[in-house]
Amino acid sequence: MSERKALLAIHLGALLFGLSGIFGKLADSAPLVIVVGRALFAVLALALFAQLFGQARGKRPGGTQLGLLGLGGLLLGAHWMTFFQAVNVSGVAIATLGFASFPAFTVLLEGLLFRERTRPSEFLMVGVVCLGLVLVTPSFDLNSQGTAGLLWAVLSGLLFALLSLLNRASTPGIDPVRAALCQNFTALACFMPFAWPLLAGLSLLDWFWLAMLGVLCTGLAHSLFVASLRVIKARSAAVIFALEPVYGIAFAWWLFQEVPTPSMFAGGALIILAIFASARMAR
Repeated sequence: MSERKALLAIHLGALLFGLSGIFGKLADSAPLVIVVGRALFAVLALALFAQLFGQARGKRPGGTQLGLLGLGGLLLGAHWMTFFQAVNVSGVAIATLGFASFPAFTVLLEGLLFRERTRPSEFLMVGVVCLGLVLVTPSFDLNSQGTAGLLWAVLSGLLFALLSLLNRASTPGIDPVRAALCQNFTALACFMPFAWPLLAGLSLLDWFWLAMLGVLCTGLAHSLFVASLRVIKARSAAVIFALEPVYGIAFAWWLFQEVPTPSMFAGGALIILAIFASARMAR
């Protein structure tokens, strides 16, 4: 994959990931059920994709890489759990803005784990993102739903940053469909025993939204994400994924009348502008 194709893939992946909160809220189920339903349909979609398009490209993962992919599956499932908990507690808008903190975690952790120099402009970006999160927070009362939801979302962002860095280290040379299939299957196997008693209560419409979530926002989006990280750095992907909350908030506003407050507008604008400014200075 060329760098141009990788950038196009990550842009499409950002759009699809931005719809995750929308489909999750439409499914109207517990976070654990959403995680399992999402992973189930993602595994089916990825397996079908691999079958239809013939032999996968890239080498088969070795033992160490399988272990790392399995760890990535646990991080993926935990990221979903915390994100949909944030959606349930505080709504799509706050959840997506809190999750948008993950580029800040990516910048700091990538420099630390890969021993790459972190520029002063990137430290500045982290500070502006933190200021944006302060503005997004409705209040600093830990008992309030807005604050609790934002904390869940920030934790989701941290887990996703760890996942993106783990993918950068573990997926070089591996077919992205195989990598995504392995991670989603791990998430499904680990969380299914706990969610099994709850699946019988799902309606047909709930299953439909979970299918959309698994096929579009997971199977396709995750494959694009993993494939792009074989070519571009995790911090470059993080910059493009700054658009994800824009998509999520716009659809939440349209579908659920979740109107952002002026402080949320200001905080979200700071988060997104800081990430894009950091990318320009890095170039």
